[in-house]
Amino acid sequence: MRKLLERCPNCGGDLEITEVRCTQCDTTIRAHYAPCSFCRLDEQTLLFIQEFMRSRGNLREMARESGESYWALRARLNEVVRAMGLEAEEPEEEDQLAEKRREVLLQVQQGKLAASEAAAVLASLSAENE
Repeated sequence: MRKLLERCPNCGGDLEITEVRCTQCDTTIRAHYAPCSFCRLDEQTLLFIQEFMRSRGNLREMARESGESYWALRARLNEVVRAMGLEAEEPEEEDQLAEKRREVLLQVQQGKLAASEAAAVLASLSAENE
């Protein structure tokens, strides 16, 4: 897959497409075009989107095939949504709470936090948001 350049290779500035040409009849059109939201994504993100589409949008299937956790894939999908400008930059309070809970559970899974400590942290998170 080859995508259009979105940054100047010389200085790193934004690029603007100003000319397109038909490969069949050689018609040239000059105008100002902005790159699409997919063109602005890095290669790793585009590969993630490809895998997401291959799994028909099923993050649990992606998790099973890739070995990554569902929550890690969900966080990556949220990053893609934000990068494409399809959601506000600041996650809503409910999303922030869910992310904090996931982080606590991940620490338990990795053995960095005892289950009793995690229960206390999760209880305090719930109390803060009531």
